[in-house]
Amino acid sequence: MISEHRIRFADASNMSDVASQSVHLVVTSPPYPMIEMWDALFCEHAAIHRALQVRSGMKAFELMHRHLDRVWDELHRILVPGGIACINIGDATRTIDGEFALYPNHSRILAHMLKLGFTNLPNILWRKQTNAPNKFMGSGMMPPGAYVTLEHETILICRKGGKRLFTTEEEKTNRRQSAFFWEERNQWFSDVWMDLKGVRQKNADKQLRQRSGAYPYELAYRLICMFSVMGDTVLDPFVGTGTTLSAAVATARHSVGYELDKSLQPLIRSGFGQAVEQAHRRIGERFDGHLKFVRDRQAAGGAIKYTNRAYGFPVMTRQETELIVPMPKTVNETAQNHFSVSYMIPVFSATGEPAAVPAKTRPERTGQMQLFD
Repeated sequence: MISEHRIRFADASNMSDVASQSVHLVVTSPPYPMIEMWDALFCEHAAIHRALQVRSGMKAFELMHRHLDRVWDELHRILVPGGIACINIGDATRTIDGEFALYPNHSRILAHMLKLGFTNLPNILWRKQTNAPNKFMGSGMMPPGAYVTLEHETILICRKGGKRLFTTEEEKTNRRQSAFFWEERNQWFSDVWMDLKGVRQKNADKQLRQRSGAYPYELAYRLICMFSVMGDTVLDPFVGTGTTLSAAVATARHSVGYELDKSLQPLIRSGFGQAVEQAHRRIGERFDGHLKFVRDRQAAGGAIKYTNRAYGFPVMTRQETELIVPMPKTVNETAQNHFSVSYMIPVFSATGEPAAVPAKTRPERTGQMQLFD
């Protein structure tokens, strides 16, 4: 099994080199309109710069979103029928000309997605606890002038058309093998994620930290497992430090990313260098978590009726019996900004301890990423 990962340092509002209906999933987080750390990026457009200069907050807000709308237009073109776009976005609060206000980024983006014809599926809120203990804004302890603190972000889940179809026997088998554990479903498919935390940037360069707003690796990892199958292509039109691409490596998906800021290239390359180790940790956690779930359930007298065919451990449902989790083995840069990843299939030894064997000991799985013309 091989996955391919490509990066373009270009504006994602024109992804003409991505074929129409060639992408299965989008996982991204754009620059947030009306958040000051991204003003410089948006103010490269003269109309936005003028709106902020004359302190017209709502006009600047709308113009910023019109720029992002061009990217969402492209997503509708490149997604396959039934493909899904997951857009992580936070609302903004800002005082302009002495007036404090909320700028509802998530609802503005959703309105445009619906206009394009996307279907909005239930969205996810995740709690981003990055604020100091002293949370109150406004008048502090006295009503009615205090304002609540934003401690969550929204993941918009938008599907292009109806449910994605899997028609051939090969597609159906791959879908079954891409299943997740029963207990993972119960945790992941909640509309509120309380266990994720906002991440501190590890960038040594303070200016790079200010230009990047990375979300947790776990966020991208879950969404890719939830809304795509192995061998799919995942796209991130705002790569940043490359979190989505690293998660695609871990989940045996292809990926393609766009990023305007070429100064982030060393961080993205570093992410690919660490992707194998990071994936091994996360996959190990999945197996450890499942085996603990099995032990706890059996100790409590609960029944587990099925057995996974690849690993031999108990699973809750028939849909988990063919589940496999390929583990990244090597990452090679085959061309500039183009990375190829090979995989092995982790198995379990007779003692019940996890082991790993090269994928060549099992039927070969290949994937071709026909993405760029």
